[in-house]
Amino acid sequence: MDTFFEIIPRQLFEITVIALFSLIIGLSQKAMRESHDNAKDSSFGTDRTFTFIGILGYIFWIADASHMLYFIGLGIVAVLLAVNYYNKIVHYEDFGLTTIFIALITYSLSAILCTQPVWLFLLVYVIVLVLTELKQPLNTFSKKVNREEFITLGKFLAIAGIILPIIPDKPFVTFLDLTPYRIWLAVVVISSISYLSYLLRKFVFNDSGIIVAGILGGLYSSTATTIVLAKQSRNLVYGQRHFAAGVILATAMMYLRIAILMAIFNMDLFLLLLPWFLLMTGISVATALVILYFRSDTNSIKPPVVGENVNPLEFRIAIIFTLLFVAMSFITYFTVKRFGTNGLQALAYIVGVTDIDPFLINLFQGKFGVGISMTAIATMQAILSNNILKLVYGLVLGGKKVRPFLMAGFGVILLASILIIVLL
Repeated sequence: MDTFFEIIPRQLFEITVIALFSLIIGLSQKAMRESHDNAKDSSFGTDRTFTFIGILGYIFWIADASHMLYFIGLGIVAVLLAVNYYNKIVHYEDFGLTTIFIALITYSLSAILCTQPVWLFLLVYVIVLVLTELKQPLNTFSKKVNREEFITLGKFLAIAGIILPIIPDKPFVTFLDLTPYRIWLAVVVISSISYLSYLLRKFVFNDSGIIVAGILGGLYSSTATTIVLAKQSRNLVYGQRHFAAGVILATAMMYLRIAILMAIFNMDLFLLLLPWFLLMTGISVATALVILYFRSDTNSIKPPVVGENVNPLEFRIAIIFTLLFVAMSFITYFTVKRFGTNGLQALAYIVGVTDIDPFLINLFQGKFGVGISMTAIATMQAILSNNILKLVYGLVLGGKKVRPFLMAGFGVILLASILIIVLL
């Protein structure tokens, strides 16, 4: 920028930017008013008015080093805006304040440009433009949000921003590196992933099909998604391939979720297993696409509800996960101590028929003295066992026509998993 200002005077650059950006704000306000097609115009000025407001703010800012003139000008603009607002209320019964606040921000642009980094000036400007144009989408979005959503957001902020920082990070037993902070950190990470999936499912992809339902449900729980999709498939004559593909894609997202957990809790293990996880994700996605590609049924199927009404931040769920996490810590420790690596591998297959997240996070966090290679093997064994469980759920709960596709899809995934375990 210093080189640029050696060629172009700084004041010329600043007043040009202020005038141009203020004009664009004015044009956006004008376009918004015209889009509403109001018979009566109660707005404050025109596009030129906003340009003059921005230029006035810049002139007053540079004309007086103490900036007293700038604040006097701000007071004058505020009085004019107040008079306009009173006129809107009396004559038009228009109580909107958006245009007034945008006018005040336009006047303040010069102070931001002259005192703050350019990126902050551009950020403020972009936020103003985006929020101006998002009036209708925000109104539509607000109709989808009920009071429970704010309670859910409050719970998430409490779990992640209030409880986590104040929990001590000291082990409460001498023989195991297990602290309250690490326990609650696991709760926060799992809750964050589940909450993201919940928001996407409810507000972004609410009316999406089975495939998207499987993908987003896999971020929350691939096992739960398999159960829901399998049950839904029993009630339909067509669309069985889509249900099977949705289950397989939920499994693909499971690998993504576990990879995120590894990256957070054990970077060395993440780097070791990343190529294998990418391979398994690719195999799962390719298998789902093959199932879809050779379809002979219709695609016009109402998407099933996959945990849409389930609040992922219920404290009851957090407490259950915490208890499972602590229990799995002790179980894993005593299993390794008593039976060594053979016991750990047997335990990995056993926990696959339950929720594997507490076991895996313990494995990623815990220092059980088994080495990174054995930790990787136990991770893949738990995943293999969990995939077998999902196949059983699909075969038992799914419709007759969906079972062959599930057997073929999971057959490929299970075979690849076994080969990876052997190679590890």
